[in-house]
Amino acid sequence: MNTNNNNQDLLINPQQTQIPQPDPYSHLPHPVQPGPSPHPHPQTRRPRGFAATAAAAASSDNTSAVSSPNASGKGKREREKEKERTKLRERHRRAITSRMLTGLRQYGNFPLPARADMNDVLAALAREAGWTVETDGTTYRQSPPPSHTGSFGVRPVESPLLKHCAVKECQPSVLRIDESLSPGSLDSMVISERENSRNEKYTSTSPINSVIECLDADQLIQDVHSGMHQNDFTENSYVPVYVMLANGFINNCCQLIDPEGVRQELSHMKSLDVDGVVVECWWGVVEAWSPQKYAWSGYRELFNIILEFKLKLQVAMAFHEYGGTDSGDVLISLPQWVLEIGKDNQDIFFTDREGRRNTECLSWGIDKERVLKGRTGIEVYFDFMRSFRTEFNDLFTEGLITAIEIGLGPSGELKYPSFSERIGWRYPGIGEFQCYDKYSQQNLRKAAKLRGHSFWARGPDNAGQYNSRPHETGFFCERGDYDSYFGRFFLHWYSQSLIDHADNVLSLASFAFEDTKIIIKVPAVYWWYRTASHAAELTAGYYNPTNQDGYSPVFEVLKKHSVIMKFVCSGLQVSGFEKDEALVDPEGLSWQVLNSAWDRGLTVAGVNMLACYDREGYRRVVEMAKPRNDPDHHHFSFFVYQQPSALAQGTICFPELDYFIKCMHGEITGDLVS
Repeated sequence: MNTNNNNQDLLINPQQTQIPQPDPYSHLPHPVQPGPSPHPHPQTRRPRGFAATAAAAASSDNTSAVSSPNASGKGKREREKEKERTKLRERHRRAITSRMLTGLRQYGNFPLPARADMNDVLAALAREAGWTVETDGTTYRQSPPPSHTGSFGVRPVESPLLKHCAVKECQPSVLRIDESLSPGSLDSMVISERENSRNEKYTSTSPINSVIECLDADQLIQDVHSGMHQNDFTENSYVPVYVMLANGFINNCCQLIDPEGVRQELSHMKSLDVDGVVVECWWGVVEAWSPQKYAWSGYRELFNIILEFKLKLQVAMAFHEYGGTDSGDVLISLPQWVLEIGKDNQDIFFTDREGRRNTECLSWGIDKERVLKGRTGIEVYFDFMRSFRTEFNDLFTEGLITAIEIGLGPSGELKYPSFSERIGWRYPGIGEFQCYDKYSQQNLRKAAKLRGHSFWARGPDNAGQYNSRPHETGFFCERGDYDSYFGRFFLHWYSQSLIDHADNVLSLASFAFEDTKIIIKVPAVYWWYRTASHAAELTAGYYNPTNQDGYSPVFEVLKKHSVIMKFVCSGLQVSGFEKDEALVDPEGLSWQVLNSAWDRGLTVAGVNMLACYDREGYRRVVEMAKPRNDPDHHHFSFFVYQQPSALAQGTICFPELDYFIKCMHGEITGDLVS
């Protein structure tokens, strides 16, 4: 038998000891064994795990230490089974951790990162108690504690795990609660006397216990209370507010049809002290009739009027159609010459499993296919953006256009059109995958072939219909096929197509609008967020089940192009029916998305959903834009208020909107809108 030193370490001389039995705890981790002793006759180490199995097999054969082929095969199968069990345990552990972190964020107001670990939790606890925790883990107080804590000696902590907190004397103290604090603020800090007395019987080096023992309860309450006042809306950053100009002032021939109505609308905005205006430039209006024939006259006249009011201007490149329940009588389609191509080649549009075409925007499958009069999809978008940049070069040079938003999907949001009301979707349906046009199917076949499983070149056949619930499907249900080998392959490909589309368009947009801020709008798909699969997010293109962060890969691409992420904020009150039946969690989704973006250094902005909020809704939006008790002082760089109709029509509650804008500007406290 061929042996080496490593193999000899795993065997036992049968003359020195008895035959060891296999260790029943071999699958558990063991501490590192100390090095060899200088004694001339070192004690033989007891074999562990598979070493014990090998030793037993060796001792049973007096002439050979080689195990039989059957034993070797059995050992391999056991190793494979143990690997699968380890994977299942790890997946279960991550799911539990995710739910715990979500609870801390939602109910304890802890600003934890999207992919937090225990170090992040410890750092958040320490910051909540008034400590400073640097990025390398160094932890200390910036100023000495008040004199009434004299019996507690505390020295700076240098360990990332807060291990060296020294206590000279610890006595149980009576906890006096400040009545001005809310119950939610006390969840993370109240220490019962019974727990303290019980813990006195034991000694512990736990990092969490060490921190708590070093803090006087009165000082803990005082620190948190003062921190709440320091983060009031009147004292933190000024968040500019833009208002989206209602559609309908530019007709389908790109003519400004109501200049006086525009001036009246801008006068209302000026009276509300807004910072600027957002105008959507529609591809279906500017390049309506012929390829590369652009008409900008109506927008030129509109921009000149806006400049009269000395308002800042953001412009959105709208490559989708407009029209629906919130659009009134305004209908804007894709360019007519594109629709003519679509009559002969319907695969330029997104397609569901039943073959229904969605004309809201072009399929991402033609991004690099020359099917649009000799041009690819991204070339058409680039030519439109370059024409705008050339036409309004004077406004860019003077700095009057402050930012450009790039539409990347339906409603201008980076998502698949999986929730089309025109086709029959109704909230809170899970939607359907939109990848059945021939160009997307070609890409899917290529990906399956590269993976070595050509039979995976298909969409799931058990994913339900637009208005299905996750538990009604075999794909999205608990332990459904979404987490199978095929399911993970398909969802990764589906989401990667969304990421590739964003990367391709932003590469050209950065070239067209060099030295100009670029904005991308990210949707808020919050229904079914409290399920394991997150079905609605999956059909929208975000691979974000419970055991995976689906927003990080998207934000890495946005960071690559240094764009601003504009998140759609839901300030609407969630009913009990929605919580129970649709398992919604807009707060949990917002925490994940915003913290994931901030962790990657992205600039973050916000935009509201189309709805007229009450004061409570406005308060929730303000708290999302300017988070309380955020140790890193994150906040939105600006906020866009979009309205279902013109301000002059009187459907907007002006006092409520005025309070909202003042809160965003930091002129009044958030308590006034509560």
